[in-house]
Amino acid sequence: MARIHSYESLGTVDGPGVRFVVFLQGCPMRCKYCHNPDTWDFAGGKEKSTDEVYQEILKYRNYIKQGGVTVSGGEPLFQIDFLIELFTKLKAIGIHTCIDTSGSAFRKDSEWLAKLDRLMEVCDLMLVDIKHLDEKKHQELTGMSRGPINDFMDYLLAHNQKIWIRIVLVEGYTLDEEFYAQVKEYLKPFTNVEKIELLPYHTMGEKKYEALGIAYPLKGMKAVSKAQVEQAKKSIGIHA
Repeated sequence: MARIHSYESLGTVDGPGVRFVVFLQGCPMRCKYCHNPDTWDFAGGKEKSTDEVYQEILKYRNYIKQGGVTVSGGEPLFQIDFLIELFTKLKAIGIHTCIDTSGSAFRKDSEWLAKLDRLMEVCDLMLVDIKHLDEKKHQELTGMSRGPINDFMDYLLAHNQKIWIRIVLVEGYTLDEEFYAQVKEYLKPFTNVEKIELLPYHTMGEKKYEALGIAYPLKGMKAVSKAQVEQAKKSIGIHA
């Protein structure tokens, strides 16, 4: 069973090709730029069985055969048993599998690591979000330490798991040359990183905060321009 927030049937920005995206419910982070605050509550969403989700995916099998399935959130790794069950079913019929994660759920206890090992056997790709690389700024931006995320990245490297890195560019946090240099230096050992995606901050989530009665942390912050994204790509060394 899993707590499901929503589905996106024909997604094009969450991994390679056209993808069916499952958004799971629940996240411990409180990223200031989060545009899905309705996914935070671990008790929210609707409870669905693995088979119910699988059958929903199969309706779109012909559309996603050159893409696959991505599970996002919230933070999907908090529902690792569901991920193992769903991805095992999907790999049995040749569907590409992907997880969009911050890595904040990572734990070093042996039981959880054994489950993660099983998940790696049926997961083709990880989209890993880098919020910030400075511990103080990371806590300010997300409300959490980078500790579990650093451990998670080391685990993925040790298991040679394919990774796409995703970074949201936010003025005052991740939109400066110092941060770009940190990214370049940090990622040098990670030979398993296939791609870096830079996502410009936008204000589309502000109305959701208003509807939920939550103060919007970045009220008044300007959206990041295409020119700023291109400069960031150039500085980090992204050529595609």
